[in-house]
Amino acid sequence: MSNQEVSKLFNLWNEALSSGNPKALTALYASDAILLPTISNEIRHNHDEIEDYFVQFLANEPKGELIEQNIRIFNELVINSGIYSFSLKDSTHIKARFSYVYQLLEGEWKIIEHHSSQMPE
Repeated sequence: MSNQEVSKLFNLWNEALSSGNPKALTALYASDAILLPTISNEIRHNHDEIEDYFVQFLANEPKGELIEQNIRIFNELVINSGIYSFSLKDSTHIKARFSYVYQLLEGEWKIIEHHSSQMPE
């Protein structure tokens, strides 16, 4: 795994976000992944809960943009953290900190932890 390949994992997530398909996004997560979402106070613990969040979030037609990423690679575990922003259909802009933890599971890199929180400014 290289930094460029980790960047591609984020790009896959962002493309799934742009598709508007919550199932496509959810498929990028391990079945027991944890999501601490950007615009919800509810922690999501599995595919059903993660998909439920994305159904609500995608209704806002978000467009994601990567601002900064910091990649660390540990054999079968990868961490990518930084800052991204979302533009929503109502012209709202959300700038947030993120952390993705990926794990190689059965030959595929899956998100096992995803934390996203709005910037406090």
